Amino acid sequence: MSAATSLGLLRDPAALVATWFGVGLLPGPKGTWGTLAALPFAALILHLFGNLGLVLASLALFGAGLWAAAGFTARHGGDDRQEIVIDEVAGVCLALSVASLSLVHFAIGFALFRLFDGKKPWPVSWGEERSGAMGVMADDMIAGALSACFLAMLVIAGVE
Repeated sequence: MSAATSLGLLRDPAALVATWFGVGLLPGPKGTWGTLAALPFAALILHLFGNLGLVLASLALFGAGLWAAAGFTARHGGDDRQEIVIDEVAGVCLALSVASLSLVHFAIGFALFRLFDGKKPWPVSWGEERSGAMGVMADDMIAGALSACFLAMLVIAGVE
């Protein structure tokens, strides 16, 4: 995608949100970039509002993602375009909603989320089979929920 096309996309509010303010337009592994770009946001929300605040932020991002993915794909084509990374942002925030502000927790949450999002075991694969914007968002939210379950077990076990 050319720089001019990328800049044009960022004038579209749905594209701006869908690409997490342009992160999805970076070259390379877009899902990984989107997940990494979410970490400072997740840390800030966790610091200011705690674990419940991060759950609520994830749910709000899910809603915003449904709107943005639908708008982005309607205007720019495709079904689940790689440039859309709001799904990774929402999913990793859900994954980290059981974490503390520990670098270890964030690293494990990141790794678990990327594993589940990349490998797409059931029920993540079921979420990906949904149509439209729900298909874009659902698999990442399920991957985030699975990651949160595994991370919670490690947190309870005392992994710091």
